[in-house]
Amino acid sequence: MKKKLIGLIGILVLSVILSSCSNYKFKAETEYEIEDFTVTNHKGEEVTLGSLKGKPWLAMFIFTNCTTVCQPMTFNMNEIQKELEKNGVKDYNIVGFSVDPANDTPEVLSEYLSHFTVEDESKWNLVTGYDQKWIEQFALNSFKSIVKMPTEGDQVVHGSSIYLVDENGIAVKNYPGSADVPIDTIAIDMETLIEERLGK
Repeated sequence: MKKKLIGLIGILVLSVILSSCSNYKFKAETEYEIEDFTVTNHKGEEVTLGSLKGKPWLAMFIFTNCTTVCQPMTFNMNEIQKELEKNGVKDYNIVGFSVDPANDTPEVLSEYLSHFTVEDESKWNLVTGYDQKWIEQFALNSFKSIVKMPTEGDQVVHGSSIYLVDENGIAVKNYPGSADVPIDTIAIDMETLIEERLGK
């Protein structure tokens, strides 16, 4: 009798967990409209806001000479992609905006990414092809994030958030990107956003 009761409780607990997962609703926390842009990715391909529309994407700000948060952020982004791929999520992109475009050519960005065993490189766009003033204004206007080249040294000041941008080019949520990264939450948010907004 006791074993049957424990088994019944276990089934009830599991059903509650599964029910809560299936009832999860994505809730936007921000509404930042991304400004139009034309940039070049690490493969030498043109990427525009228009070319990204139709699928949600994850964005971050990094640079290859970074000695602090950028490598952890890139590693964590790949961990998020692993989770997405594991869950069968395919309709998304990843965009990493270089905050040091004078040094980060497509070739340099490609070399940087080669040090990470990325799950699916076809989804990745590490981008450059603009000047310092542009990326500083773009980050502020589109993501409400600071990017600033220091007067001394080569370590660009920038935020370490990961942003979720919906299929219409609106940044709807952001998360810690370098430490205590909620990888499961980001993957679930992306999957739910695709299901709810794109009807998949």
